[in-house]
Amino acid sequence: ILDDPDLKDIDPTVLKYCHAAAATCILEAGKQKADISAISTCLEDCKLDKERIEQFCTEYQKNKDALEILLGSIGRSPLHITDVSWRLEYQIKSNQLHKTYQPSYFVTLNVENGDSGSHPDVSFSCTMEQLQDLVGKLKDAAKSLERATQM
Repeated sequence: ILDDPDLKDIDPTVLKYCHAAAATCILEAGKQKADISAISTCLEDCKLDKERIEQFCTEYQKNKDALEILLGSIGRSPLHITDVSWRLEYQIKSNQLHKTYQPSYFVTLNVENGDSGSHPDVSFSCTMEQLQDLVGKLKDAAKSLERATQM
């Protein structure tokens, strides 16, 4: 949004607030399964003009099903990591057939949600430095949690 040439004259802070407001409106409408008339009424109360309300409602209607699926997949509680597996990958050549010799780690986190059980595993690839950084941050989080429970 900040790179859009049509919006270059608008204060970036105002753009961020507008983006957050629009996202909140869309999420709440999806969460409440609001119909177009309810959304229109709400936007009229916010003093938006008819043309913008119609455009917003048209776009919302086009993406409503996908939004409801996405909201349904979020669940009510955060995912819990139940297991971790990893393997060392060693890239010998790139797509351009140049020799690279770059080791990396492929990490898979097995996760579950308390609400609905299993979820697809979360997988990512990282360098040794990135993995060390992740491990350090996890250790810091564990220490903070330990200190908080001792109070």
